[in-house]
Amino acid sequence: MLNYLWGGMLILGVIYGALTGNICEVSDAMLNSAGEAIELCFTMGGVMAFWVGIMKIAENAGILKGLTNVIRPVIHYLFPMVPEGHRAQDYIAANVIANILGLGWAATPAGLKAMEALGELKEERNEVDREEASVEMCDFLILNISSLQLIPVTIIAYRSKYGSPEPTAIIAPAIIATLISTLTAVLFLRIRGRIGNRRN
Repeated sequence: MLNYLWGGMLILGVIYGALTGNICEVSDAMLNSAGEAIELCFTMGGVMAFWVGIMKIAENAGILKGLTNVIRPVIHYLFPMVPEGHRAQDYIAANVIANILGLGWAATPAGLKAMEALGELKEERNEVDREEASVEMCDFLILNISSLQLIPVTIIAYRSKYGSPEPTAIIAPAIIATLISTLTAVLFLRIRGRIGNRRN
């Protein structure tokens, strides 16, 4: 769907530029934007590599495991159907920690591993429809999207890249916005969990 949306906007832009006699400006904008996109990919790739490396160092040093143990009770509270000690808990915790630190891209590998582990848990329960996401998978997706962030590293990098005079000015608004979204997600998960328990 997004492919059609973006494609349609590009075509409409080119047509509008041709009809208004601005086709040269449209061509220049397309070429400049393509160059900026490649440059941005290299910049953000470096940022991603740096923070993924930091996460790996934290993992090898045992820091990540210590933080995981700290928030494990919270993870168990939010995902009571995931057995204690299941590896899905570790991946969910790692994803949450990375998101809290604002390392969105570094959180992605842990998020994918968490989904994979939750899928295996679904198979262990012999649930009928393997193509359908389990309740825990949906809950994790909601929690991941809400994504409480204390330091939005990626956004700061974007703002710095595009010449913001105060790249870190986003920190306070980001904390407030993501705190509200995360609290809303947690509240939703608890309400949904209680409704599910009553139906069972």
